[in-house]
Amino acid sequence: MEFLPEKLETYIEAHTRTEDAVLKELNRETYQKVLSPRMLSGHLQGQVLRMFSMMIKPERILEIGTFTGYSGICLAQGLTPAGELHTIDINEELKAMVTSYFEKAGIQEKVKYHIGNALEIIPKLDMAFDIVFIDADKENYSNYFDLVINKVRQGGYIIADNVLWSGKVIEPNPDEETKALMAFNDKVQADERVENVLVPVRDGLMVMRKV
Repeated sequence: MEFLPEKLETYIEAHTRTEDAVLKELNRETYQKVLSPRMLSGHLQGQVLRMFSMMIKPERILEIGTFTGYSGICLAQGLTPAGELHTIDINEELKAMVTSYFEKAGIQEKVKYHIGNALEIIPKLDMAFDIVFIDADKENYSNYFDLVINKVRQGGYIIADNVLWSGKVIEPNPDEETKALMAFNDKVQADERVENVLVPVRDGLMVMRKV
């Protein structure tokens, strides 16, 4: 499923900050060499994440789901000079590619790259975060939220990707991944610890502010 009509998407991207050379190269290599390349945040969403980060000026970011590093590079551009990005992914096979692009983007000194199960790694991170970006296995979105909510500072943000799931969240007979995302969206809506807005950018971003 295309998220937007092709001509409209082209127009939007033409009126959005241009991908820099590193992101453009990473985008191209992901589509050439990696399975499920649509998992990449891509130009528009990457620039939205970058803009959020530039506005918030985070000292610490937690990213759950590194993939090939595109969203991490975008988020890291808003870090304070001494800031750091902790990013977690279970797929060790992409490590060489990811680290090479972190180096090309000049953020390698700011990145703590964790390989393994996020459900096991997150509880070991004894620190507070200004932004948490969730973009991993959909069945565990609610679990990730429960693990990070007390690690987000008051006034900090949690952003979850793919919450519209190509429109499946409003279709009958949802599959298990869709049910998990629907349960997550309902959970966030009912949680008084956050105020939220579901932004229909690409495949849907749930943006939450801890109150």
